[in-house]
Amino acid sequence: MTKILIILLIAFAFEAFGVIALKKGITTIGAQYNERKPALPAWKNIVRLVGDWFTNKNILVGLLLETIFFVQLQYLLGQRDVSFVWPLTAVSFVMTTLAAKILLHERVDGVRWSGVTLIVLGAMLISYGEYKKEKPAPTAVAPATVMVK
Repeated sequence: MTKILIILLIAFAFEAFGVIALKKGITTIGAQYNERKPALPAWKNIVRLVGDWFTNKNILVGLLLETIFFVQLQYLLGQRDVSFVWPLTAVSFVMTTLAAKILLHERVDGVRWSGVTLIVLGAMLISYGEYKKEKPAPTAVAPATVMVK
């Protein structure tokens, strides 16, 4: 169980930094799009926007980090019940909110922190349920028999 939780925390860090990188990239290309609006026809500006999306360093880093998160999530889903792993992904809101506050200097008020606290409490209940879950008894394996002719 400890191994799973450590992998989850590492995965959440990848996701949080991925979301931050995506936000920075989207903000940059959005500003470029708006600057070009008066000078370009709409269709040409949209084509450039799509090109910016595929060449922006922050967006590409964000996609890479989100992909790493997704791969880790697939591993975890292979190890544990989806009813355990998937709800715990809500804990990523904590890391993402902290990252947004620290790295993007977003204002996070008490109402948002209250929501994050409720998410953490829910994840704790889910973890406790997994801990209390009855473990299946190991299956007995019959010894191999050798047939002699």
